[in-house]
Amino acid sequence: MTEFWTTLLWFIAGGIVGAAISFFLTKKHFEKELRENPPINEKMIRAMFMQMGRKPSEAQIRAVMKNLQK
Repeated sequence: MTEFWTTLLWFIAGGIVGAAISFFLTKKHFEKELRENPPINEKMIRAMFMQMGRKPSEAQIRAVMKNLQK
């Protein structure tokens, strides 16, 4: 009977360790992807302003980027 509990304990411990490792690896990969491919950049903001019929100033673009980063 103790063999069953020992096996079960090792199985649960392995699951916890595996979940922790996969969590940290996935988090690291996701952060790397966001750094390399930001969801929105200054060119996109400039294009949105132009589609609305406005010519944005650099101050407006920086203000929008600052608000998006918060």
